[in-house]
Amino acid sequence: MAQRGRTINSNPLGDDESLMTHIRFLPKDGRILLGENRMLLIHASGFGVLRRELIETIGSANARGLLTRMGYHNGANDGQLVHKLQIAGHDDVDFVRMGPQLHMLEGTGVVKEVHTDMDVESGHFRGEYLWEGSSEAESHIKTYGIGSDPVCWMQIGYASGFVSSYMGRPILFREVECIGQGADCCRIIGKPAEEWGEDEPDLQYFHARQVEDGLSFEVSKTKRQSLPHTSDVHSPLGIEGVVGASAGFNAACHKLRQVAKTQATVLFLGESGAGKEVFARSLHSISQRTSKPFVAVNCAAIPDNLVEAELFGVERGAFTGANSTRPGRFERAEGGTLFLDEIGILNMTAQGKLLRALQEREIERVGGGKVIKTDVRVAAATNLDLREEVRQGRFREDLFYRLNVFPITVPALRDRLEDIPVFMRYFLRKYCEMHGCFVEGFTSRAVTAMLSYKWPGNIRELENLIERGVIMASKDRVIDVHHMFTGGEFLELEELTVSPDGALIPAQKNLSSSLEGLGLACQQLAGGEAPSGAGFSLESLERQLIDGALKATDGNKSAAARMLGLSRSQLYYRLGQGER
Repeated sequence: MAQRGRTINSNPLGDDESLMTHIRFLPKDGRILLGENRMLLIHASGFGVLRRELIETIGSANARGLLTRMGYHNGANDGQLVHKLQIAGHDDVDFVRMGPQLHMLEGTGVVKEVHTDMDVESGHFRGEYLWEGSSEAESHIKTYGIGSDPVCWMQIGYASGFVSSYMGRPILFREVECIGQGADCCRIIGKPAEEWGEDEPDLQYFHARQVEDGLSFEVSKTKRQSLPHTSDVHSPLGIEGVVGASAGFNAACHKLRQVAKTQATVLFLGESGAGKEVFARSLHSISQRTSKPFVAVNCAAIPDNLVEAELFGVERGAFTGANSTRPGRFERAEGGTLFLDEIGILNMTAQGKLLRALQEREIERVGGGKVIKTDVRVAAATNLDLREEVRQGRFREDLFYRLNVFPITVPALRDRLEDIPVFMRYFLRKYCEMHGCFVEGFTSRAVTAMLSYKWPGNIRELENLIERGVIMASKDRVIDVHHMFTGGEFLELEELTVSPDGALIPAQKNLSSSLEGLGLACQQLAGGEAPSGAGFSLESLERQLIDGALKATDGNKSAAARMLGLSRSQLYYRLGQGER
Protein backbone atom coordinates (compact mmCIF):
# COMPACT_ATOMS: atom_id res chain seq x y z
CA MET A 1 0.00 0.00 0.00
CA ALA A 2 1.50 3.33 -0.99
CA GLN A 3 2.85 5.59 1.70
CA ARG A 4 1.64 9.09 0.90
CA GLY A 5 2.19 12.65 1.88
CA ARG A 6 5.25 12.62 4.13
CA THR A 7 6.40 16.23 4.25
CA ILE A 8 9.04 17.67 6.57
CA ASN A 9 10.17 21.17 5.70
CA SER A 10 11.86 22.35 8.87
CA ASN A 11 13.41 19.41 10.69
CA PRO A 12 16.27 17.21 9.50
CA LEU A 13 15.72 13.48 9.37
CA GLY A 14 17.72 12.90 12.52
CA ASP A 15 15.15 12.19 15.22
CA ASP A 16 15.36 8.39 15.05
CA GLU A 17 18.32 7.22 17.12
CA SER A 18 17.90 3.51 16.28
CA LEU A 19 20.68 3.67 13.69
CA MET A 20 23.15 5.09 16.21
CA THR A 21 23.23 1.77 18.04
CA HIS A 22 24.64 0.08 14.92
CA ILE A 23 27.81 2.21 14.84
CA ARG A 24 30.74 0.67 16.70
CA PHE A 25 34.23 2.03 17.18
CA LEU A 26 36.84 -0.70 17.79
CA PRO A 27 40.12 1.19 18.26
CA LYS A 28 42.05 -1.89 19.42
CA ASP A 29 41.14 -3.68 16.19
CA GLY A 30 41.59 -0.56 14.06
CA ARG A 31 38.04 -0.79 12.75
CA ILE A 32 34.83 1.24 12.62
CA LEU A 33 31.68 -0.74 11.87
CA LEU A 34 28.25 0.33 10.68
CA GLY A 35 26.24 -2.83 11.09
CA GLU A 36 28.56 -5.38 9.52
CA ASN A 37 30.10 -2.89 7.06
CA ARG A 38 33.57 -1.58 7.75
CA MET A 39 33.79 2.21 7.56
CA LEU A 40 36.60 4.77 7.35
CA LEU A 41 37.08 8.24 8.79
CA ILE A 42 38.90 10.38 6.25
CA HIS A 43 39.71 14.07 6.08
CA ALA A 44 37.26 16.09 3.98
CA SER A 45 40.28 17.97 2.62
CA GLY A 46 41.79 14.66 1.52
CA PHE A 47 38.63 13.87 -0.40
CA GLY A 48 38.90 17.33 -1.97
CA VAL A 49 42.45 16.54 -3.15
CA LEU A 50 41.30 13.24 -4.64
CA ARG A 51 38.39 14.94 -6.40
CA ARG A 52 40.65 17.64 -7.85
CA GLU A 53 43.23 15.12 -9.10
CA LEU A 54 40.53 13.05 -10.75
CA ILE A 55 39.04 16.06 -12.53
CA GLU A 56 42.41 17.31 -13.74
CA THR A 57 43.78 13.92 -14.83
CA ILE A 58 40.80 12.10 -16.38
CA GLY A 59 38.48 15.03 -17.06
CA SER A 60 35.33 16.30 -15.39
CA ALA A 61 32.93 13.84 -17.07
CA ASN A 62 35.00 10.76 -16.24
CA ALA A 63 35.60 11.99 -12.69
CA ARG A 64 31.89 12.58 -12.24
CA GLY A 65 31.13 9.06 -13.46
CA LEU A 66 33.69 7.49 -11.14
CA LEU A 67 32.43 9.38 -8.07
CA THR A 68 28.79 8.72 -8.98
CA ARG A 69 29.44 4.97 -9.18
CA MET A 70 31.39 5.08 -5.93
CA GLY A 71 28.42 6.78 -4.26
CA TYR A 72 26.00 4.28 -5.82
CA HIS A 73 28.01 1.41 -4.34
CA ASN A 74 27.99 3.05 -0.89
CA GLY A 75 24.25 3.74 -1.07
CA ALA A 76 23.44 0.21 -2.21
CA ASN A 77 25.47 -1.21 0.70
CA ASP A 78 23.56 0.98 3.15
CA GLY A 79 20.30 -0.08 1.49
CA GLN A 80 21.19 -3.73 2.10
CA LEU A 81 22.00 -2.86 5.71
CA VAL A 82 18.56 -1.28 6.20
CA HIS A 83 16.91 -4.37 4.68
CA LYS A 84 18.70 -6.53 7.23
CA LEU A 85 17.85 -4.32 10.22
CA GLN A 86 14.05 -4.44 9.69
CA ILE A 87 13.49 -2.40 12.87
CA ALA A 88 10.02 -3.04 14.28
CA GLY A 89 7.38 -0.32 14.01
CA HIS A 90 8.67 1.22 10.78
CA ASP A 91 6.85 1.35 7.45
CA ASP A 92 8.48 1.58 4.03
CA VAL A 93 8.80 5.38 4.10
CA ASP A 94 10.47 5.18 7.49
CA PHE A 95 12.96 2.66 6.15
CA VAL A 96 13.76 4.84 3.14
CA ARG A 97 14.23 7.78 5.49
CA MET A 98 17.08 5.83 7.07
CA GLY A 99 19.11 6.51 3.91
CA PRO A 100 19.26 10.26 4.59
CA GLN A 101 19.88 9.52 8.28
CA LEU A 102 22.83 7.30 7.38
CA HIS A 103 24.03 9.98 4.97
CA MET A 104 24.06 12.50 7.81
CA LEU A 105 25.73 10.05 10.21
CA GLU A 106 28.48 9.59 7.64
CA GLY A 107 29.14 13.35 7.61
CA THR A 108 27.93 14.40 4.16
CA GLY A 109 25.53 17.12 5.35
CA VAL A 110 22.01 17.71 6.63
CA VAL A 111 19.13 16.12 4.69
CA LYS A 112 15.57 17.46 4.87
CA GLU A 113 12.65 15.63 3.36
CA VAL A 114 10.29 17.66 1.17
CA HIS A 115 8.13 14.79 -0.03
CA THR A 116 8.24 10.99 -0.27
CA ASP A 117 5.55 9.07 -2.16
CA MET A 118 6.26 5.38 -2.62
CA ASP A 119 4.83 1.91 -3.03
CA VAL A 120 7.41 -0.89 -2.97
CA GLU A 121 5.05 -3.46 -4.45
CA SER A 122 4.24 -1.48 -7.60
CA GLY A 123 7.69 0.10 -7.82
CA HIS A 124 6.24 3.61 -7.58
CA PHE A 125 8.59 6.21 -6.13
CA ARG A 126 8.65 10.01 -6.05
CA GLY A 127 11.00 11.73 -3.66
CA GLU A 128 12.27 15.27 -3.16
CA TYR A 129 14.88 16.25 -0.58
CA LEU A 130 17.05 19.20 0.41
CA TRP A 131 20.75 18.99 1.28
CA GLU A 132 22.27 21.64 3.50
CA GLY A 133 26.00 21.96 4.12
CA SER A 134 26.97 19.42 1.45
CA SER A 135 30.59 18.38 2.10
CA GLU A 136 31.02 17.50 -1.56
CA ALA A 137 29.83 20.90 -2.79
CA GLU A 138 32.01 22.58 -0.16
CA SER A 139 35.11 20.73 -1.43
CA HIS A 140 34.33 21.64 -5.03
CA ILE A 141 33.73 25.34 -4.31
CA LYS A 142 37.02 25.64 -2.40
CA THR A 143 38.89 24.53 -5.52
CA TYR A 144 36.82 25.76 -8.46
CA GLY A 145 34.39 28.31 -7.04
CA ILE A 146 30.75 28.67 -8.15
CA GLY A 147 29.99 27.03 -11.49
CA SER A 148 27.11 26.35 -13.85
CA ASP A 149 26.57 22.61 -13.13
CA PRO A 150 25.56 20.53 -10.10
CA VAL A 151 28.61 19.11 -8.29
CA CYS A 152 27.28 16.65 -5.65
CA TRP A 153 28.11 13.65 -7.80
CA MET A 154 28.89 11.05 -5.16
CA GLN A 155 25.86 12.04 -3.09
CA ILE A 156 23.55 11.65 -6.10
CA GLY A 157 25.03 8.20 -6.66
CA TYR A 158 24.45 7.38 -3.00
CA ALA A 159 20.77 8.40 -3.08
CA SER A 160 20.18 6.42 -6.30
CA GLY A 161 21.96 3.33 -4.96
CA PHE A 162 20.20 3.38 -1.60
CA VAL A 163 16.65 3.75 -2.92
CA SER A 164 17.25 1.36 -5.85
CA SER A 165 18.46 -1.28 -3.40
CA TYR A 166 15.47 -0.82 -1.13
CA MET A 167 12.84 -0.55 -3.90
CA GLY A 168 14.09 -3.48 -5.97
CA ARG A 169 14.20 -1.42 -9.17
CA PRO A 170 16.45 1.32 -10.64
CA ILE A 171 15.65 4.71 -9.10
CA LEU A 172 17.56 7.72 -10.47
CA PHE A 173 18.02 10.97 -8.55
CA ARG A 174 18.90 14.28 -10.19
CA GLU A 175 20.26 17.38 -8.52
CA VAL A 176 18.08 20.22 -9.81
CA GLU A 177 19.63 22.91 -7.59
CA CYS A 178 23.11 22.94 -6.09
CA ILE A 179 25.15 25.05 -3.70
CA GLY A 180 27.92 24.69 -6.26
CA GLN A 181 25.72 26.73 -8.63
CA GLY A 182 25.11 29.44 -6.04
CA ALA A 183 21.86 28.08 -4.60
CA ASP A 184 21.10 28.33 -0.88
CA CYS A 185 20.92 24.55 -0.62
CA CYS A 186 20.95 21.51 -2.88
CA ARG A 187 17.64 20.05 -4.07
CA ILE A 188 17.31 16.51 -5.46
CA ILE A 189 14.40 14.70 -7.08
CA GLY A 190 14.15 10.92 -7.52
CA LYS A 191 11.91 8.66 -9.60
CA PRO A 192 12.23 5.39 -11.58
CA ALA A 193 15.06 5.57 -14.11
CA GLU A 194 12.93 4.96 -17.20
CA GLU A 195 10.52 7.74 -16.25
CA TRP A 196 13.24 10.33 -16.80
CA GLY A 197 13.19 9.45 -20.50
CA GLU A 198 15.47 7.44 -22.75
CA ASP A 199 17.77 10.38 -23.42
CA GLU A 200 18.36 11.30 -19.77
CA PRO A 201 22.03 12.42 -19.77
CA ASP A 202 22.69 11.52 -16.11
CA LEU A 203 22.27 7.80 -16.83
CA GLN A 204 25.68 7.71 -18.50
CA TYR A 205 27.46 8.26 -15.19
CA PHE A 206 26.19 5.01 -13.70
CA HIS A 207 28.36 2.79 -15.92
CA ALA A 208 31.97 2.97 -16.92
CA ARG A 209 31.02 3.65 -20.56
CA GLN A 210 28.46 1.74 -22.51
CA VAL A 211 29.27 -1.71 -23.83
CA GLU A 212 26.98 -0.66 -26.67
CA ASP A 213 25.67 2.73 -27.66
CA GLY A 214 22.36 3.40 -25.97
CA LEU A 215 22.73 1.04 -23.02
CA SER A 216 21.90 2.51 -19.65
CA PHE A 217 19.95 0.80 -16.90
CA GLU A 218 17.76 -0.79 -19.54
CA VAL A 219 18.03 -0.60 -23.30
CA SER A 220 15.30 1.40 -24.98
CA LYS A 221 12.63 -0.46 -26.92
CA THR A 222 13.76 1.07 -30.21
CA LYS A 223 17.37 0.05 -29.60
CA ARG A 224 16.39 -3.48 -28.54
CA GLN A 225 14.52 -4.03 -31.77
CA SER A 226 17.61 -3.07 -33.79
CA LEU A 227 19.99 -5.41 -31.97
CA PRO A 228 20.65 -9.00 -33.05
CA HIS A 229 19.69 -11.97 -30.85
CA THR A 230 17.11 -10.02 -28.86
CA SER A 231 14.83 -13.05 -28.85
CA ASP A 232 17.51 -15.39 -27.51
CA VAL A 233 15.92 -16.41 -24.22
CA HIS A 234 18.60 -19.05 -23.62
CA SER A 235 21.04 -16.32 -22.61
CA PRO A 236 20.70 -15.08 -19.03
CA LEU A 237 20.11 -11.52 -20.24
CA GLY A 238 20.06 -11.54 -24.03
CA ILE A 239 22.27 -9.23 -26.07
CA GLU A 240 20.36 -6.14 -24.97
CA GLY A 241 21.15 -7.01 -21.38
CA VAL A 242 20.96 -4.79 -18.36
CA VAL A 243 23.94 -2.63 -17.55
CA GLY A 244 24.95 -2.83 -13.90
CA ALA A 245 26.58 -0.28 -11.66
CA SER A 246 28.75 -2.58 -9.54
CA ALA A 247 32.52 -2.18 -9.53
CA GLY A 248 33.19 -5.76 -10.69
CA PHE A 249 30.78 -5.46 -13.59
CA ASN A 250 32.23 -2.14 -14.73
CA ALA A 251 35.79 -3.50 -14.48
CA ALA A 252 34.82 -6.39 -16.77
CA CYS A 253 33.15 -3.95 -19.20
CA HIS A 254 36.29 -1.82 -19.24
CA LYS A 255 38.43 -4.82 -20.18
CA LEU A 256 35.91 -5.87 -22.81
CA ARG A 257 36.02 -2.44 -24.43
CA GLN A 258 39.83 -2.51 -24.45
CA VAL A 259 40.12 -5.87 -26.18
CA ALA A 260 37.16 -5.50 -28.56
CA LYS A 261 39.10 -3.35 -31.03
CA THR A 262 41.84 -5.99 -31.32
CA GLN A 263 41.89 -9.50 -32.76
CA ALA A 264 43.10 -11.15 -29.53
CA THR A 265 41.64 -14.37 -28.18
CA VAL A 266 39.53 -13.75 -25.08
CA LEU A 267 38.98 -16.19 -22.21
CA PHE A 268 35.91 -15.51 -20.04
CA LEU A 269 36.19 -16.90 -16.51
CA GLY A 270 33.45 -17.14 -13.93
CA GLU A 271 30.83 -19.34 -12.36
CA SER A 272 28.06 -21.03 -14.30
CA GLY A 273 25.16 -18.67 -14.92
CA ALA A 274 27.16 -15.47 -14.36
CA GLY A 275 26.63 -14.23 -17.92
CA LYS A 276 29.80 -15.23 -19.79
CA GLU A 277 27.95 -15.75 -23.08
CA VAL A 278 26.35 -12.30 -22.73
CA PHE A 279 29.83 -10.82 -22.52
CA ALA A 280 30.98 -12.87 -25.51
CA ARG A 281 28.06 -11.62 -27.61
CA SER A 282 28.79 -8.06 -26.50
CA LEU A 283 32.45 -8.52 -27.45
CA HIS A 284 31.36 -9.50 -30.95
CA SER A 285 28.77 -6.74 -31.28
CA ILE A 286 31.22 -3.91 -30.44
CA SER A 287 34.12 -5.33 -32.49
CA GLN A 288 34.95 -4.78 -36.15
CA ARG A 289 33.51 -8.24 -36.83
CA THR A 290 29.97 -7.29 -35.83
CA SER A 291 28.62 -7.64 -39.39
CA LYS A 292 29.89 -11.23 -39.61
CA PRO A 293 28.48 -14.35 -37.86
CA PHE A 294 28.62 -15.03 -34.14
CA VAL A 295 28.67 -18.80 -33.62
CA ALA A 296 28.35 -20.30 -30.14
CA VAL A 297 29.31 -23.87 -29.28
CA ASN A 298 28.62 -25.57 -25.95
CA CYS A 299 31.47 -28.05 -25.80
CA ALA A 300 29.80 -29.91 -22.93
CA ALA A 301 26.79 -30.74 -25.11
CA ILE A 302 28.80 -32.44 -27.88
CA PRO A 303 29.74 -36.15 -27.55
CA ASP A 304 33.52 -36.72 -27.51
CA ASN A 305 33.48 -38.62 -30.79
CA LEU A 306 31.70 -35.75 -32.59
CA VAL A 307 33.65 -32.76 -31.26
CA GLU A 308 36.09 -32.62 -34.16
CA ALA A 309 33.33 -32.96 -36.75
CA GLU A 310 31.35 -30.16 -35.09
CA LEU A 311 34.30 -27.79 -34.86
CA PHE A 312 36.15 -28.51 -38.09
CA GLY A 313 33.52 -30.05 -40.35
CA VAL A 314 33.35 -33.39 -42.12
CA GLU A 315 33.92 -34.62 -45.68
CA ARG A 316 31.43 -36.89 -47.36
CA GLY A 317 32.18 -40.55 -46.60
CA ALA A 318 34.53 -39.75 -43.72
CA PHE A 319 32.56 -42.18 -41.53
CA THR A 320 29.30 -44.11 -41.60
CA GLY A 321 26.42 -41.68 -41.89
CA ALA A 322 28.49 -38.86 -43.40
CA ASN A 323 26.41 -38.67 -46.58
CA SER A 324 27.41 -35.13 -47.46
CA THR A 325 30.17 -32.63 -46.87
CA ARG A 326 29.35 -30.38 -43.92
CA PRO A 327 31.28 -27.30 -42.82
CA GLY A 328 32.17 -27.04 -39.14
CA ARG A 329 31.71 -24.19 -36.70
CA PHE A 330 35.03 -22.58 -37.67
CA GLU A 331 33.90 -22.26 -41.28
CA ARG A 332 30.44 -21.03 -40.30
CA ALA A 333 32.02 -18.29 -38.19
CA GLU A 334 34.33 -17.12 -40.98
CA GLY A 335 35.12 -13.44 -40.54
CA GLY A 336 33.24 -13.35 -37.25
CA THR A 337 33.52 -14.73 -33.72
CA LEU A 338 33.50 -18.34 -32.54
CA PHE A 339 32.49 -18.73 -28.89
CA LEU A 340 33.57 -21.99 -27.25
CA ASP A 341 31.67 -22.39 -24.00
CA GLU A 342 32.74 -24.98 -21.38
CA ILE A 343 36.13 -25.22 -23.08
CA GLY A 344 37.61 -27.06 -20.11
CA ILE A 345 35.88 -30.37 -20.89
CA LEU A 346 37.30 -30.90 -24.41
CA ASN A 347 39.09 -34.22 -24.84
CA MET A 348 42.83 -34.27 -25.50
CA THR A 349 42.51 -35.05 -29.22
CA ALA A 350 40.18 -32.12 -29.81
CA GLN A 351 42.44 -29.89 -27.70
CA GLY A 352 45.39 -30.68 -29.96
CA LYS A 353 43.48 -29.84 -33.13
CA LEU A 354 42.07 -26.67 -31.58
CA LEU A 355 45.61 -25.61 -30.68
CA ARG A 356 46.68 -26.01 -34.32
CA ALA A 357 43.66 -24.02 -35.52
CA LEU A 358 44.54 -21.18 -33.15
CA GLN A 359 48.25 -21.19 -33.96
CA GLU A 360 48.17 -21.68 -37.71
CA ARG A 361 44.71 -20.23 -38.40
CA GLU A 362 43.89 -23.23 -40.55
CA ILE A 363 41.79 -26.39 -40.17
CA GLU A 364 41.15 -29.72 -41.89
CA ARG A 365 37.74 -31.33 -42.09
CA VAL A 366 37.37 -34.84 -40.68
CA GLY A 367 38.14 -37.26 -43.50
CA GLY A 368 39.61 -34.52 -45.70
CA GLY A 369 43.16 -33.65 -46.64
CA LYS A 370 42.64 -30.09 -47.76
CA VAL A 371 43.90 -27.28 -45.53
CA ILE A 372 41.33 -24.52 -45.08
CA LYS A 373 42.49 -21.08 -43.99
CA THR A 374 40.28 -19.40 -41.41
CA ASP A 375 39.79 -15.84 -40.22
CA VAL A 376 37.95 -16.32 -36.95
CA ARG A 377 38.24 -14.65 -33.59
CA VAL A 378 37.96 -17.22 -30.81
CA ALA A 379 36.39 -16.42 -27.46
CA ALA A 380 36.25 -19.20 -24.89
CA ALA A 381 34.62 -19.58 -21.48
CA THR A 382 34.93 -21.94 -18.54
CA ASN A 383 33.86 -22.22 -14.93
CA LEU A 384 36.83 -24.51 -14.19
CA ASP A 385 40.23 -23.50 -12.85
CA LEU A 386 42.22 -24.22 -16.01
CA ARG A 387 45.55 -23.88 -14.21
CA GLU A 388 44.49 -26.67 -11.86
CA GLU A 389 43.24 -28.70 -14.84
CA VAL A 390 46.69 -28.30 -16.39
CA ARG A 391 48.36 -29.45 -13.16
CA GLN A 392 46.08 -32.49 -13.06
CA GLY A 393 46.96 -33.36 -16.67
CA ARG A 394 43.43 -32.88 -17.97
CA PHE A 395 44.12 -29.79 -20.06
CA ARG A 396 47.02 -29.05 -22.38
CA GLU A 397 49.34 -26.38 -21.03
CA ASP A 398 50.18 -25.03 -24.49
CA LEU A 399 46.46 -24.65 -25.30
CA PHE A 400 45.85 -22.91 -22.00
CA TYR A 401 48.47 -20.26 -22.78
CA ARG A 402 47.08 -19.87 -26.30
CA LEU A 403 43.59 -19.22 -24.88
CA ASN A 404 44.67 -17.14 -21.89
CA VAL A 405 45.80 -14.17 -24.00
CA PHE A 406 43.23 -11.80 -22.50
CA PRO A 407 41.27 -13.23 -19.55
CA ILE A 408 38.13 -11.45 -18.29
CA THR A 409 36.53 -12.55 -15.04
CA VAL A 410 32.74 -12.15 -15.00
CA PRO A 411 31.80 -11.51 -11.35
CA ALA A 412 29.35 -13.75 -9.52
CA LEU A 413 25.97 -12.25 -8.69
CA ARG A 414 26.63 -12.37 -4.94
CA ASP A 415 29.58 -10.01 -5.61
CA ARG A 416 27.43 -7.50 -7.48
CA LEU A 417 24.37 -7.14 -5.27
CA GLU A 418 24.00 -3.52 -6.39
CA ASP A 419 22.79 -4.86 -9.74
CA ILE A 420 20.04 -7.12 -8.38
CA PRO A 421 17.28 -4.44 -8.43
CA VAL A 422 18.04 -3.81 -12.11
CA PHE A 423 17.82 -7.50 -12.96
CA MET A 424 14.62 -7.92 -10.96
CA ARG A 425 12.80 -5.20 -12.87
CA TYR A 426 14.14 -6.34 -16.23
CA PHE A 427 13.08 -9.98 -15.79
CA LEU A 428 9.74 -8.95 -14.27
CA ARG A 429 8.87 -7.04 -17.44
CA LYS A 430 10.23 -9.78 -19.69
CA TYR A 431 8.17 -12.58 -18.18
CA CYS A 432 5.01 -10.56 -17.64
CA GLU A 433 5.06 -9.86 -21.37
CA MET A 434 6.02 -13.44 -22.29
CA HIS A 435 3.35 -15.13 -20.16
CA GLY A 436 0.64 -12.48 -20.45
CA CYS A 437 0.61 -11.89 -16.69
CA PHE A 438 0.02 -8.67 -14.79
CA VAL A 439 2.32 -8.34 -11.79
CA GLU A 440 3.09 -4.90 -10.38
CA GLY A 441 6.29 -5.60 -8.50
CA PHE A 442 7.76 -7.10 -5.33
CA THR A 443 6.98 -6.92 -1.65
CA SER A 444 9.60 -5.50 0.68
CA ARG A 445 10.11 -9.02 2.08
CA ALA A 446 10.80 -10.33 -1.42
CA VAL A 447 13.42 -7.65 -2.08
CA THR A 448 15.08 -8.44 1.26
CA ALA A 449 15.13 -12.13 0.37
CA MET A 450 16.70 -11.44 -3.03
CA LEU A 451 19.48 -9.41 -1.39
CA SER A 452 20.04 -12.02 1.34
CA TYR A 453 20.18 -15.09 -0.90
CA LYS A 454 23.65 -16.44 -1.83
CA TRP A 455 22.81 -17.11 -5.54
CA PRO A 456 24.70 -20.35 -6.29
CA GLY A 457 23.11 -20.31 -9.75
CA ASN A 458 23.91 -16.64 -10.36
CA ILE A 459 21.89 -14.63 -12.91
CA ARG A 460 20.43 -17.75 -14.50
CA GLU A 461 18.94 -18.75 -11.16
CA LEU A 462 17.66 -15.23 -10.53
CA GLU A 463 15.93 -15.28 -13.91
CA ASN A 464 14.29 -18.61 -13.08
CA LEU A 465 13.06 -17.36 -9.71
CA ILE A 466 11.56 -14.21 -11.22
CA GLU A 467 9.78 -16.23 -13.93
CA ARG A 468 8.44 -18.58 -11.26
CA GLY A 469 7.32 -15.60 -9.20
CA VAL A 470 5.50 -14.01 -12.15
CA ILE A 471 3.57 -17.23 -12.76
CA MET A 472 2.76 -17.87 -9.10
CA ALA A 473 1.83 -14.26 -8.24
CA SER A 474 -0.35 -13.51 -11.23
CA LYS A 475 -3.47 -13.56 -9.02
CA ASP A 476 -1.96 -11.46 -6.25
CA ARG A 477 -0.41 -8.71 -8.41
CA VAL A 478 2.80 -8.62 -6.36
CA ILE A 479 5.59 -11.16 -5.91
CA ASP A 480 6.30 -12.29 -2.35
CA VAL A 481 8.94 -14.68 -0.99
CA HIS A 482 6.70 -17.75 -1.13
CA HIS A 483 6.06 -17.20 -4.85
CA MET A 484 9.75 -17.58 -5.75
CA PHE A 485 11.60 -19.77 -3.25
CA THR A 486 9.67 -23.00 -3.74
CA GLY A 487 12.29 -25.18 -5.44
CA GLY A 488 14.36 -26.23 -2.43
CA GLU A 489 16.46 -23.06 -2.31
CA PHE A 490 18.06 -22.47 1.09
CA LEU A 491 17.40 -18.87 2.03
CA GLU A 492 19.41 -17.66 4.99
CA LEU A 493 17.63 -14.50 6.05
CA GLU A 494 19.72 -12.05 8.00
CA GLU A 495 17.53 -12.17 11.08
CA LEU A 496 18.21 -12.94 14.74
CA THR A 497 16.14 -15.12 17.02
CA VAL A 498 16.42 -16.25 20.63
CA SER A 499 17.54 -19.78 21.48
CA PRO A 500 16.09 -21.71 24.46
CA ASP A 501 19.01 -20.61 26.64
CA GLY A 502 18.41 -16.93 25.82
CA ALA A 503 21.25 -16.44 23.33
CA LEU A 504 20.84 -14.51 20.08
CA ILE A 505 21.34 -16.79 17.08
CA PRO A 506 20.79 -16.43 13.28
CA ALA A 507 17.31 -17.52 12.17
CA GLN A 508 17.75 -19.83 9.17
CA LYS A 509 14.88 -21.18 7.11
CA ASN A 510 14.68 -23.62 4.25
CA LEU A 511 11.64 -22.21 2.48
CA SER A 512 10.82 -25.48 0.74
CA SER A 513 10.33 -27.17 4.14
CA SER A 514 9.31 -24.28 6.42
CA LEU A 515 6.53 -26.31 8.08
CA GLU A 516 8.82 -29.13 9.21
CA GLY A 517 8.74 -29.45 12.98
CA LEU A 518 5.60 -27.32 13.27
CA GLY A 519 3.37 -30.26 14.21
CA LEU A 520 5.84 -31.41 16.85
CA ALA A 521 6.01 -27.94 18.39
CA CYS A 522 2.20 -27.73 18.57
CA GLN A 523 2.00 -31.17 20.18
CA GLN A 524 4.59 -30.18 22.77
CA LEU A 525 2.68 -26.98 23.62
CA ALA A 526 -0.63 -28.83 23.83
CA GLY A 527 0.98 -31.25 26.27
CA GLY A 528 2.26 -28.44 28.45
CA GLU A 529 5.87 -28.77 27.27
CA ALA A 530 8.18 -26.06 25.93
CA PRO A 531 8.85 -26.40 22.18
CA SER A 532 12.25 -27.95 21.51
CA GLY A 533 12.95 -25.89 18.36
CA ALA A 534 15.08 -22.76 18.72
CA GLY A 535 13.39 -19.46 18.04
CA PHE A 536 9.82 -20.75 18.36
CA SER A 537 7.19 -18.04 18.95
CA LEU A 538 3.51 -17.43 18.34
CA GLU A 539 4.44 -14.90 15.66
CA SER A 540 6.69 -17.39 13.84
CA LEU A 541 4.01 -20.10 14.17
CA GLU A 542 1.41 -17.78 12.59
CA ARG A 543 3.85 -16.79 9.84
CA GLN A 544 4.58 -20.42 8.99
CA LEU A 545 0.87 -21.31 8.94
CA ILE A 546 0.11 -18.40 6.61
CA ASP A 547 3.04 -19.25 4.31
CA GLY A 548 1.95 -22.89 4.24
CA ALA A 549 -1.64 -21.97 3.38
CA LEU A 550 -0.51 -19.62 0.62
CA LYS A 551 1.73 -22.33 -0.81
CA ALA A 552 -1.10 -24.91 -0.64
CA THR A 553 -3.44 -22.57 -2.52
CA ASP A 554 -0.85 -21.46 -5.09
CA GLY A 555 -0.83 -17.96 -3.64
CA ASN A 556 -4.64 -17.48 -3.72
CA LYS A 557 -5.17 -15.29 -0.65
CA SER A 558 -8.93 -15.70 -0.53
CA ALA A 559 -8.60 -19.49 -0.53
CA ALA A 560 -5.76 -19.31 2.00
CA ALA A 561 -7.91 -17.14 4.29
CA ARG A 562 -10.76 -19.69 4.14
CA MET A 563 -8.32 -22.51 4.88
CA LEU A 564 -7.11 -20.65 7.98
CA GLY A 565 -10.61 -19.68 9.12
CA LEU A 566 -9.95 -15.99 8.53
CA SER A 567 -11.59 -13.29 6.48
CA ARG A 568 -9.67 -11.84 3.56
CA SER A 569 -9.17 -8.56 5.43
CA GLN A 570 -7.87 -10.42 8.51
CA LEU A 571 -5.31 -12.24 6.36
CA TYR A 572 -4.17 -9.01 4.71
CA TYR A 573 -3.84 -7.43 8.15
CA ARG A 574 -1.57 -10.28 9.27
CA LEU A 575 0.45 -9.93 6.09
CA GLY A 576 0.85 -6.24 6.84
CA GLN A 577 -0.66 -5.22 3.49
CA GLY A 578 -4.03 -3.78 4.45
CA GLU A 579 -7.30 -4.53 2.64
CA ARG A 580 -7.27 -4.28 -1.15
